[in-house]
Amino acid sequence: MDRRALGRLHAMIVAAVALLILGMSPPAAAGAAGRDGGDSAGAVVTLTPMGPSANARVVRVQASDDDQMRGPVTNLPLPRYVSLKGNEGNARRGPSLSHRIDWVFRHAGMPLRVVAEFGHWRRVEDKDGAGGWVHYALLSGVRTALVTQDMTELRTRPSEDADVAAVAESGAIVRLGECNRDWCRISGGGQRGWVPKSAIWGVDRIEIRD
Repeated sequence: MDRRALGRLHAMIVAAVALLILGMSPPAAAGAAGRDGGDSAGAVVTLTPMGPSANARVVRVQASDDDQMRGPVTNLPLPRYVSLKGNEGNARRGPSLSHRIDWVFRHAGMPLRVVAEFGHWRRVEDKDGAGGWVHYALLSGVRTALVTQDMTELRTRPSEDADVAAVAESGAIVRLGECNRDWCRISGGGQRGWVPKSAIWGVDRIEIRD
């Protein structure tokens, strides 16, 4: 082998070594072309598809059966009804003793609606929407109602055809008992009976109580 052939062989060896160092395959020899007439690839590159895939799944997020909003402190429903525990309760502009008093509730057992929570404080409102932030210690979970229709008839059964057992004046605070879709059983002054939900405040229209 003459010097020229040795030089070409040496150059080819050096080039092959350099390609191996760079992680590339040496060029294929002439005549080693693929069947389609192109160059034969020395490595296989796998691509991860970014578009739709037959194996991809679309998962539906199921809504909770209870879609009612709940308080961040108690995890109880909002809004909800409570009652005033004592004879007086200060409603403040904000949830702390440093806030001014905007309203004073003065009737023990008065039904109130809780619409917000923050720490030990509950934002409540009365039938007319008046109220503010009240400390939770002033509130009771005992359910009461306010009679809103004067001379409301308390019936022995939840029916317009039932006998009248007593009559309640507008503004009377009564104890709330069981409720169906249209009627609630209330008690007060030693009397009890069924009244239409539309005649009292302190229970939601669709609320059912056993």
